[in-house]
Amino acid sequence: MKQTVSDFWLNHSQTIIALGYKLVLAIVILIASALIAKSVKKAIKNSHSKLNKVDDTLLPILSSVTGYTVYVIGGVFILDIFGVNTASLIALVGAAGLAIGLALKDTLSNIAAGMMLLILRPFKVGDFVEIGSMQGTVSEVNLFTTIFQTIDGLYIASPNGIVWGNNIKNFTRNGKRRMDIVVGISYADSIDEGFDVLKRIAASEPRLLLEPAPHVMVSAMAESAVNIQLRAWAKNDDYWQTYWDLNKRVKESIEDAGLTIPFPQRTLHIPERLVTKSESV
Repeated sequence: MKQTVSDFWLNHSQTIIALGYKLVLAIVILIASALIAKSVKKAIKNSHSKLNKVDDTLLPILSSVTGYTVYVIGGVFILDIFGVNTASLIALVGAAGLAIGLALKDTLSNIAAGMMLLILRPFKVGDFVEIGSMQGTVSEVNLFTTIFQTIDGLYIASPNGIVWGNNIKNFTRNGKRRMDIVVGISYADSIDEGFDVLKRIAASEPRLLLEPAPHVMVSAMAESAVNIQLRAWAKNDDYWQTYWDLNKRVKESIEDAGLTIPFPQRTLHIPERLVTKSESV
């Protein structure tokens, strides 16, 4: 047995040493690729704090693509070390890629949708959006999914294809939002007095924008009330707190002005012949 091993070593020692050298070199390249990919991805993610021009929306995809690119380059070096014909390999990978692409068309469509989201930019990280029946703040856009955080703190990962295929309502993009404060007053009350109350509230609220100017109107002649409306604009950061505060102020101010906020009511008419018939029974 020892003689066999000794003869094998004498006959193939140079080949074994060369193969071992190549294997060690390949491991070194693989480790170096992993370290470089990790460092580059970390540098890209941290670049926003140094370069304000770098958009948060682009960072996750740039980080992922750069990491994969480093691994691919490292893989090409390793194949070259072992004498693999990379030109033929590229053709083989192209054919295999076509087959894999057909098998993973939904996944690839998510990648394509993600690229379209980054190019056309219907939203960016930090925007509050509505997509289908979902509302949430955009946390991240990556190669395959878009990450949202809902108002009640839920984590939602939606495939990019679904996001791109739906209508996207962006509440943040324009920097301001309109609020509609509606209150019902009695048909016996003066509409002009109700308008005066809403105008005074709008004029005394500093969080409302002067342009577009606040506007009051009759929004509907409802069954039990005349609905009057204050339509005003506020910055996104002020919107919800202003909306809640104004609803409270409108209710209190309408009552302080002596106007009535009526409850739903119906008038019931009973024909006299039915009353007579009931009494006779």
